[in-house]
Amino acid sequence: MLPQVKANYDALGPQVAKKMNERFFEAYYVSTKEEALAKALELIGKDDLVSWGGTVTADQIGLKDALYARGQKMLDRDKAASPEERVEILHKALGCDFFLMSANAISADGQMVNIDGTGNRVAALCYGPRNVLVIAGMNKVAPNLDAAVLRARNVAAPTNVFRFPDLQTPCKIAGKCIDCKGETSVCAQFVTTRLCKPAGRIKVILVGEELGF
Repeated sequence: MLPQVKANYDALGPQVAKKMNERFFEAYYVSTKEEALAKALELIGKDDLVSWGGTVTADQIGLKDALYARGQKMLDRDKAASPEERVEILHKALGCDFFLMSANAISADGQMVNIDGTGNRVAALCYGPRNVLVIAGMNKVAPNLDAAVLRARNVAAPTNVFRFPDLQTPCKIAGKCIDCKGETSVCAQFVTTRLCKPAGRIKVILVGEELGF
C-alpha cells in the first residue's frame, strides 16, 4: 500500500467510525489488522457462540483461527458432513451470540451496503444473532451512499463470484454488474443499513488496510 493511501485511511477512518456511532452502531477504527484481531477478541466473550457469513476479511486477520485456538464455541458450516447439515447450521447461526461478517461497502456518512445471494448473511445482519461483528477494510469506504451501492454492485459482487469456480455469471465475464436476473446471480438481496437497532447490536471494526474486496 502506498504511504499516502495509508495516511488517508488513518485520517478518514476515525471520521467514518464517528458517523457510524451517530447512527447507533458501535464502531471502532484501528490502523492495522493485528489491532483488528485484538479488538475482535476483546469484543467476543469466551463463552459466546460464534458463527459467520461468507467473510474473507475474518480469515485475513486470522480471527477464525484465533477463536478456534482459544476453544470458542463455533457453528462452522464448512465442517458440515452433508448439504442438509450445512443448511441446518445456517439456520442455527441466526440464534448465535456473535455473527461475523464484512460489508460490501460503507458510505462516508456511516451507512452500510450489502448484497447477498442466499440471504443468510443479510438476514443475520438485520435480525437474529444477539450481536453482529462487521470487520471492514477502509478500501470498502465510498464517498456517499450512491457510490457505496455502485461499489457493492461493480466491485464486490463481480469479485465475490470468483470464490466459486463452478459458478458462471455475466459479471464474472464482464467484470462489472450488468443487472442479470439468471439463476446463477449472487445478487438476490440488496440491504442498506441506515441505522443500527437496537443501538450497539452491530459492532463495526474499520481497519486501515485493504481487506476483502
